[in-house]
This record gives sequence, structure tokens and C-alpha cells, in this order.
Amino acid sequence: MTIEPLLLTTARVGTFKGDAPLTNASGFFFARDERLFLVTSRHVLSDAATGHCPDRIEIELHIDAENMTQSTGFSMLLYEDGKSVWRQGLDAGGEIDVAVIEIERQALPESTVYRAFTPAHLCGEFDTVEVGSSLLILGFPLGFHDTLHHMPVARQGVVASSFGLRFQGQGYFLTDARTHRGASGAPVVARVPALEARQGDLPWTLLGVHSARLDVGRDLQQDEALGLNCAWYADILLPLTE
Repeated sequence: MTIEPLLLTTARVGTFKGDAPLTNASGFFFARDERLFLVTSRHVLSDAATGHCPDRIEIELHIDAENMTQSTGFSMLLYEDGKSVWRQGLDAGGEIDVAVIEIERQALPESTVYRAFTPAHLCGEFDTVEVGSSLLILGFPLGFHDTLHHMPVARQGVVASSFGLRFQGQGYFLTDARTHRGASGAPVVARVPALEARQGDLPWTLLGVHSARLDVGRDLQQDEALGLNCAWYADILLPLTE
């Protein structure tokens, strides 16, 4: 059975304090030149507001291209000599809820099966994504996934604010999609025909990194949740992976 390359870009992320499991989240692979990175939300790795402070993460990797039921956990420490090993986003508007950790390729099992986004999958300055454009958020909502083949699931949505405009001055745009905890760090992707020629057999444009649901003060008895989310613009990955 042929597996769509898009599904192999995203990995389930577990956070730990020592041997104690803490939370589940999502992440994806981003390659630049010869270097490989795991991208996720910064609050997955550290969140002072909630007291969340894991010291390592574990991602699930496929290790047999002929049998996708075979997987293994790959652990990465978050601190070395008391200093964090990840890089997190920052711009003129303040902190960005995106973080990257470099993966030592030589430490991966030789048979590891994965796909990675690259700078070619990012939107350029003059590339157009319209409000209302369809998109996918690929991840592990509430930890849910194909537990036999270890695959993520996709939630469908649309771009809900002007793409390229910093919503309320922050480095993110809005998506209209049903999301849950556990999807933090998921890639937000779309098909942009003008860019597909340069993207090879992974013809998806990486628009952003899903962070969290947004809500407003409302009457819980009368008003439904907004159903809107923030996705940080993926171009932050270029300075983070320099």
C-alpha cells in the first residue's frame, strides 16, 4: 500500500519529566540543507503559565517502509548543561509560539521512514493565499491516531483571516477548523497550484504551525465556541533554522 508522503511529515510528540509522561502533542519535520529539525509549539516544550516543564520529549518513528505497523520511540533531551536545546520564535510583536529542535540524523535508526518540509514548501512574498482557501491541520487531536499504522489524522478548515496580515499585530493568521488539545504543533498546509512545481512529490505548501484555539468572553449557555484557531506563519522557520 502506498502511503501519502504528507502523512509521513508529522509525528506524535510525548512530553516527559524523567520517566513520567506529561502531555501529548504534534510536531513535524523540516529539513534545511543537510540539517533536520522537529517543529512544534513552544508551549509544548515549556509553558510557565501552566507550570508545564518537561525535560525530554519522545517522538514516534516509522522504521520499516514495507510494514508501517512497525515503529519506535525516539527520545530527545530538552536541556543540556542546564540550557534549553530548542530555539523559539521571537519578533517585534513578542514571543512566537513556535520552537524547533535539531535532530541528529546519525542518531536516527537507519531504516527510519519520514518526509520533511523544506524552504521550497513555504510561501514567498508574492504568493497568494486567499481568505476562505481550504487547508488541512495534520496531527494527533487528544492523542487520537491510527494506532496500528501510527499515522496522524487530518482536520479540514479554511483560512479565516487575511493571509499575510498579522492578526491583531501578532505573527499568526486565523483558521476555521475543529481542533483539540494534542494538535498543538501540527503543520497547517494547503494546495497552492502555483508552487507545486517546485515541491516534488510533496505538493503541499506549509502555511503555518497550529498553536491553540481562540475564544472570547461569551455566555456559555447561549453562545457556541468560536471555532477559530491561531496558526503562526511558517516563515519563522527560516530564521530559526539558520
